Amino acid sequence: MERRWIFPLAIGSMVSLFLLFLSMVTSPGGTPLFPFYKSVAVSGSFFVESKLHPVPISSLPPPPRFAYLISGSIREGNMLKRTLEALYHPINRYVLHLDLESPPEERLDLQSYVQTHPIFQKFGNVQVIAKANLVTYRGPTMVANTLHAAAILLREGGDWDWFINLSASDYPLVTQDDLLHTFSQLRRDLNFIDHTSNIGWKESQRAKPVIIDPGLYMSKKADVFWITQRRSVPTAFKLFTGSAWMALSRPFIDYCIWGWENLPRVVLMYYANFISSPEGYFHTVICNAQQFQNTTVNSDLHFISWDNPPKQHPHHLNLNDLQKMIDSNAPFARKFVGEDPVLDAIDKQLLNKRPNMVVSGGWCIGNHENGTDPCSITGSINVLKPGPGAKRLETLINSLLSEENFEGRQCK
Repeated sequence: MERRWIFPLAIGSMVSLFLLFLSMVTSPGGTPLFPFYKSVAVSGSFFVESKLHPVPISSLPPPPRFAYLISGSIREGNMLKRTLEALYHPINRYVLHLDLESPPEERLDLQSYVQTHPIFQKFGNVQVIAKANLVTYRGPTMVANTLHAAAILLREGGDWDWFINLSASDYPLVTQDDLLHTFSQLRRDLNFIDHTSNIGWKESQRAKPVIIDPGLYMSKKADVFWITQRRSVPTAFKLFTGSAWMALSRPFIDYCIWGWENLPRVVLMYYANFISSPEGYFHTVICNAQQFQNTTVNSDLHFISWDNPPKQHPHHLNLNDLQKMIDSNAPFARKFVGEDPVLDAIDKQLLNKRPNMVVSGGWCIGNHENGTDPCSITGSINVLKPGPGAKRLETLINSLLSEENFEGRQCK
């Protein structure tokens, strides 16, 4: 019986010796061809990492994505198209809205333009609101339209980081590559919103009167009208005011749309009867919501030339304002009218945009030969080629985020 185990034991010993021999055989580079065990030596020369030369990885975070609402009214369809072309980048998402005052032909023309544009078709990131809203700037319908567009952008998905509302009379002063490059270095919970709690004369002329916006229930635009009764300033929340143009973070937009707390709904009900509610609703919500109070950057990122006093109506910009726009370092400017020559100057000097073409970026790998569109041939949409506009914008952002401006100008 004992001799039965001699043969298997001998065979097992031979196999073990053979495997041990194989584990000691090395490749020309000095590493085991069959590494059955790991060395426990502390010398660095024994680690495979010392033999590798990995490809360097960029330290820059991936570019953010913007979700744009570009809105317009009657006879602004062509302006809206031009603004879209100047703002376009395939990494972003766009919702376009021509309000109900525009004739059906103008809205259908915009829809056809988006559906037949080869670049928009390719990336599928531009959407026109088919069921138009009637928007009165001084009433709550503009807030309702903004929330509607934000809800569409959330419903359609997309990993976007900031929501930016613009009108057809806005125009960019930097390329999207400039903007994306600069914002890629920022915290993505920041909200760019011009705000103040010093409402001054607006308390008696806007907060206490009660108005009705006909745009909520009529099919034709009419100005808001006042009722005789007045109300007191609310005590459940503090009123804030500021610019109607802003760049809001995805978390804050989620908060406003989903309203997991009652504050966004309560404030919305109050501003339903507030004159010029776009200049107060988001500001009041963000500055009364504890989780967002310290995320505000006090700027609307616009160059605007106001009447003075009382800073209520922006001047129409022209060529005489071009250098002031550039010196402001702002990424956007308003208000432009029609096809003013200053837009051609911005296209040529700041955006390198050609007529009826989107602004070329790092994702465009074609050429301009024979008037062809370089963006008709596309590469990676994550490749950015920032230009001089990025340096101007970086100067502005550094100033806004300085301790004096950022920490000292939070919601108060």
